[in-house]
Amino acid sequence: MEGSALLLQPGLAQRRLAAVLRAHPAPFMDVSAGRQRPALCAPAEAEAIRGHLAALLAHLGGAEATGPVSSSEVVPAGWNLCTVVGVLLGYPASYTFSMEEGAENCLALTPLRVFTVQASCPRIKDGLRVQIYSFSIPESLCTELREVLDAWCDELKEAFGAQSDFVDLCISSEVVSLPAVAL
Repeated sequence: MEGSALLLQPGLAQRRLAAVLRAHPAPFMDVSAGRQRPALCAPAEAEAIRGHLAALLAHLGGAEATGPVSSSEVVPAGWNLCTVVGVLLGYPASYTFSMEEGAENCLALTPLRVFTVQASCPRIKDGLRVQIYSFSIPESLCTELREVLDAWCDELKEAFGAQSDFVDLCISSEVVSLPAVAL
């Protein structure tokens, strides 16, 4: 995509794309530099993003039909790669911003709720605790996204329960305000 290579597990990527396409409210947060504060995307913008994700989902379905390992090219005209990558990484809500305004955003000094997922790995020395991933959501949008966040938490707990490589799942959050936020 736009000169970048993405290595994907097609089945997992397809499930994540499909889940976001079903989600309501649309889990896209507009953090364009011209905004005074973050907000959920307007319906028209959310539908445009859904269109991009649906096109990627269809592309992955076609690529998977060629075999277990394949290579294909996507031409993402107008896509916001920050949004697409957030969806593919399994974040419950993804940032987006106006491409016309550049990659700047309105998150500086905005209270952000940072969610961190950690677990222990019994196969590593003394069950070393590792950070699996983390993401943030503007604190002001947490109430609007509560249903999406709860569903993400339930799905993560279910996924961890279905495997044995990691144990003692811990999902924590804290509120931070940073002078600058890179997406």
